[in-house]
Amino acid sequence: MTDKPVTLAAIVGAHGVTGEVRLKLFGQGPDSLKAYKGFDAGNRRLTLKTIRPGPSGAVARFAEIGGRTDAEGLRGTALTVPRSALPPLAEGEFYHIDLMDLPCVSDAGEALGHVAAVENFGAGDILEIQRPSIEGKPGKRFMVPIHAAQIGEDQAVIDSAFVD
Repeated sequence: MTDKPVTLAAIVGAHGVTGEVRLKLFGQGPDSLKAYKGFDAGNRRLTLKTIRPGPSGAVARFAEIGGRTDAEGLRGTALTVPRSALPPLAEGEFYHIDLMDLPCVSDAGEALGHVAAVENFGAGDILEIQRPSIEGKPGKRFMVPIHAAQIGEDQAVIDSAFVD
């Protein structure tokens, strides 16, 4: 497990004139952010005071944001926590951050590359695999449904029927 920063939300704009911000959420909803006292926000730390559901995400108030101008200045800022701050998962569950850069091999033993992205287009998680570079050119990418992979701590084994 790495302790990379995990983005839980991003500030998408100001809400009102008192310093509240609109958030785009990348987790389980506004209540999931209440478990964290503060967030790393670029080169500063923000302390959550309140959060509630809002249009297309949430509306939050942070102790360090005093007015609309401050809030507008944070547009586009990612709110992160260290990976170690996230709650433990049940067997067979993974945070996307844990899958990034995970080496991949086929079930026939072929080295395939590494996980470059985890996508979800509505029908379940999909792993995007980056093939190794060849002669300085990036290898091509291909996608496989996560159910076609056996995820281990040190590698993902991909069902050969899904290898491109």
